[in-house]
Amino acid sequence: MATLIFTPQLARFTAAPQVQTDALTLRTGLEAAFSANPRLRAYLLDEQGCLRPNVAIFIDGHAVRDHVRLDAPLTVHSKVHILQALSGG
Repeated sequence: MATLIFTPQLARFTAAPQVQTDALTLRTGLEAAFSANPRLRAYLLDEQGCLRPNVAIFIDGHAVRDHVRLDAPLTVHSKVHILQALSGG
């Protein structure tokens, strides 16, 4: 099963434990996480369902470039790291 790993910064706002999923795409994997914790959706996706600009996702060490469709494939061995970008000076 693919593993979704959320950055500790998200835990400041809502529970974000690791999620194991048999999803075949990033979007369906995220939906599995949202079903476990609906509040997580608002921190990651905007009102159109696109990845927020301050969120970065890496699948097996490779950055997800398509922030709209989120259709990147997952395998049973995928490690998906979901991070909030840090900003400020």
